[in-house]
Amino acid sequence: MSYYKINNLEQYFKHYNKSIREPKKFWGKIAEENFTWYQQWDKVIDFNMAEAEIKWFTNAKVNIVKNCIDRHLARRGNKTAIIFEPNDPKEEALHITYNELHQRVSKLANVLREQGIQKGDRVCIYLPMIPELAVSVLACARIGAIHSVIFAGFSATAVATRINDSECKMVLTADGGFRGNKSIDLKGIVDEALEKCPSVLNVLVVKRSHTIVQMKVDRDQWLQPLLDEASDNNVAEIMDAEDPLFILYTSGSTGKPKGMVHTTAGYMVYTAYTFKNVFHYEENDVFWCTADIGWITGHSYILYGPLLNGATTVIFEGIPSYPDFSRFWEVIEKHKVTQFYTAPTAIRSLAKESLDYVQRFPLKSLKVIGSVGEPINEEAWHWYNDHVGGKRCPLVDTWWQTETGGIMISPIAFVTPTKPTYASLPLPGIQPVLMDEKHNEIEGNQVTGSLCIKFPWPAIARTIWNDHQRYKETYFSTFPGKYFTGDGALRDEVGYYRITGRVDDVVIVSGHNLGTAPIEDAINEHPAVAESAIVGFPHDVKGNALYGYVILKDIGESRNHDNLRIEINQIISNQIGPIAKLDKIQFVSGLPKTRSGKIMRRILRKIAEGDFSSFGDTTTLLNPEIVAEISEGKL
Repeated sequence: MSYYKINNLEQYFKHYNKSIREPKKFWGKIAEENFTWYQQWDKVIDFNMAEAEIKWFTNAKVNIVKNCIDRHLARRGNKTAIIFEPNDPKEEALHITYNELHQRVSKLANVLREQGIQKGDRVCIYLPMIPELAVSVLACARIGAIHSVIFAGFSATAVATRINDSECKMVLTADGGFRGNKSIDLKGIVDEALEKCPSVLNVLVVKRSHTIVQMKVDRDQWLQPLLDEASDNNVAEIMDAEDPLFILYTSGSTGKPKGMVHTTAGYMVYTAYTFKNVFHYEENDVFWCTADIGWITGHSYILYGPLLNGATTVIFEGIPSYPDFSRFWEVIEKHKVTQFYTAPTAIRSLAKESLDYVQRFPLKSLKVIGSVGEPINEEAWHWYNDHVGGKRCPLVDTWWQTETGGIMISPIAFVTPTKPTYASLPLPGIQPVLMDEKHNEIEGNQVTGSLCIKFPWPAIARTIWNDHQRYKETYFSTFPGKYFTGDGALRDEVGYYRITGRVDDVVIVSGHNLGTAPIEDAINEHPAVAESAIVGFPHDVKGNALYGYVILKDIGESRNHDNLRIEINQIISNQIGPIAKLDKIQFVSGLPKTRSGKIMRRILRKIAEGDFSSFGDTTTLLNPEIVAEISEGKL
């Protein structure tokens, strides 16, 4: 019996139980039967959870791009691998076959080698959602370079921080990008960032916006002429199973972003397996994940997961509201999309518009719809299920993280009965537990607690780049011997899981994890600001929005507060990116602090939410009177 595909609920429980009782046999069989290896492994898994040391398929040799592209060529060479849907619907969509993708990736891989990039070198990719982004990622992986994709909405400061942390040797960028009716000066942002990045030797520039840019002599080159001269004959690098595949930065509760390191073989096996099962992918389906490749969702379910399965995947450059709010549905209809995977933020924003936008399209091609990025609220779940899925498409509400590499808890389409707002059951290999405040495992159902995973899975991030101690402390020290997700969860009467939100100082805004510390650091650089604290509060569209409490210095007290709010948000936009701007900024004379100086954020969250019913125990506060003052001034 193959364990790769789950077709019914009985089979799910059979596979799940096998994966828990005999994980080595379960994952070993999946890896052996479904992928091409240069050399088999000595051990399927080797781990020490106490030290956060985890290895999968030790000493196996493999190349993920050979598995994404090369092995499909004999049977699927002329099949479309990527459909590129441009920002402007009047621009023609592009269909790239597996043969063409192989040629493009091989050429760019040769260019990278000619530019001095070697196995283990880090390459920063700061590109819009165009085919060159996918090709760049795959070209890096083909030659063993470690790709670090940075979302093309981040500021120069944020880009520089990430480049310097991983000491990238090269940046791949574009002259500019499009987002709706706006254009973005990507090359200008890179130029500003690189003023502080001594490790970068080369910048390769893609022509997309055809705007005039400054090219620095001996550093910057247009990419296309190099590709024109490059051979399409390229030998893929032989990689060890545990060689790093990519670094992807995610916000932490401290100011410094965490460079999560994903390695080659385990990530390959797990993303392929989860894509195939969760979305019930079949040979002639067209899969569309609307995320950006700058996020883990794009890595795993626009690129690697689909291509490992020989799928057709859509890359979308645009936004759901341009040129109007029917764009998603028009694209589904145009390309006969069968699986559609998007964020609750997008669903909520589209649900606020006229139903006519969606009802003008039959959407009969859709078989499965999915949600990712944050827990989906019930109203959005029903709107999505009713008006997009037509009450006939399973809605897979997926829970996972940058750190997990792939989907962890989710319905399996056509297998798991769905329940609104519940991520439902763990996928095979995933052993979730709920923990109480005394670090005891909570048994039984109809309980809530901190969500942990008590056994490794193949796609778990192996470390934080250059900081394994931080990795260990962040994920394995709160509940020793277990991976702590940072999320709270509820387990219902049948064992379904519902994610209740973050329990640390990270806020999920529009599906993006935003650490409060770096935002506060940025605000505090304003000359009129003495101190600040950021919390999340519910938002109809974004899921959560950011609420800032700001203490002003004397020089700020007499300033116009509206102008100060604009200036503060501008600093945040410059240092982190527009996604981190605050929806509300309340100026206060103090913050509720314990005697040890810790800000009591749960009180600030309650005030931001407009819940003044009970602030719990405030006896440990140094300044309890400040709570009433802040409450009275709530915006």
